[in-house]
This record gives sequence, C-alpha cells and structure tokens, in this order.
Amino acid sequence: MERTNPKDMAKAFRFAPLRRACFRLSVTRMDQLPADDGAEVAIAGRSNVGKSSVLNLLTGHGGLARVSRTPGRTQAINVFDLDPGQRLMDLPGYGYAKVPDALRLSWGGLMEEYLKRRRSLRLLLLVMDIRHPLGPFDLALLDFARHCGRPVHALLNKADKLSRGAALQVLARCRRDPALEGVGTQCFSAQSGEGLEDLHRLLARTYEKETPVETGAKSEPSKGGEGSGPGQGGKSQDRNATTAGFE
Repeated sequence: MERTNPKDMAKAFRFAPLRRACFRLSVTRMDQLPADDGAEVAIAGRSNVGKSSVLNLLTGHGGLARVSRTPGRTQAINVFDLDPGQRLMDLPGYGYAKVPDALRLSWGGLMEEYLKRRRSLRLLLLVMDIRHPLGPFDLALLDFARHCGRPVHALLNKADKLSRGAALQVLARCRRDPALEGVGTQCFSAQSGEGLEDLHRLLARTYEKETPVETGAKSEPSKGGEGSGPGQGGKSQDRNATTAGFE
C-alpha cells in the first residue's frame, strides 16, 4: 500500500498519553501485576507479526519494545505506564515452535488468567500479518477472548507488503469471516504508518471511557486506515474454551 506522507503524519491526531509511555516491569505471574484498577489495553499476536514494531510506532518510542530477529522473544507480560491509571500491556508472543514446551505452556496459562480475571482490561489488540491472517493461534485467542467477553480490535499489519487493492481484498475477506464477527478490523503498517491515526483515535476513546469500548462497531474505510471500529465477537460457541491453542 502507499506510504503515508510524513507531513500528513505530523498533522495527524495522536493520543498524548501514548507518547509518555515508559516501561514499568515484566511479570510472569498474575500476582506480580500492578493493582487492578484504571484502564489497560493489551496487545497480542503470533511471534513474527511485528507486534513490537507496532508498539514502538504507536508510542513514538523506537526502542520501547525490543525488536528482535528471534521470534518469541516476549516471554512475559510487559507493563508500560502511560498517564496515571493508564497502562499498555505487551502480552507474550505465541506460536513460535522453537520455544521450549514448558515455556509455551506457562505463556498460555498466564494469558488465560489475564484475559479471564483482569478487570481493568478495556481492549485486546490482536496483531496479525495481513499476508497470513487468522491462523490457528489467532483463532484460539479470538475464541477465548469472546468466551471471556473481551472486546477485540484486529490489526492486519504489514499492509505495506501488499498493493492497496490486495490489502483491501484481504480486509474484506477477514470482515466476512465468522471468526471476526463483531470485531473491529483495519489494515495497518508499522513501517509506513498506515492506519496509525485511526488506532490513536480508537485508543483515546478506549482509555477515556469509564467502561469497555462499545462492541461490534465496524467503520467504513477512512483516510488513516480501513475498518477501524472496535469490536468483540459474538457469543462463544464453546463455553469451555481455553488458551490451549497457544501451547
């Protein structure tokens, strides 16, 4: 897709607290997390989809989340403070085969407990590679988030790798997929900045609301990014869903 004009990016809306993001701590157990109050947005995705690059672009800090040539580097929940009572949570990357089985099992358990129990979680951002969306691990996470009643917004990252027409075709196909029913979905590029303004606007609404963002909305394509309404899947078809798919 076309690269976003730097001049347009300079004029674009930015949610200021994201620019004040700073690393607080990494946790491997729920009891290590900060007090469960205020508002949190969590970012998740399969290893190698560019999750760290998305986080760095979103906050405007190039080195905030370490970008590694080795997928699966995030092995804990990394907590970033924004303004008082606002946090951005970087969840463990999933699905990388070379990570030891025991470690993958612990990630799945931690993510499951976080998604089930964290009262301050307002929105889950799911990052997927636009060239390979809705893999088995993505579907497992979507199903579990639906089971927990968590609003989800999907980013089809690496849109710069496709032509605009091809990217919009993938977006349309994803929006028709039952797995993303009621889930806000947009094209995004951590390299070009495509979709960044829409994402900032979404997060501004999310952090500023006293309750989780309204679910099921889907916006029409806009200048900053396509289909950027927040959403949550419909009722779970499997009330015994777990994050076993991450293991």
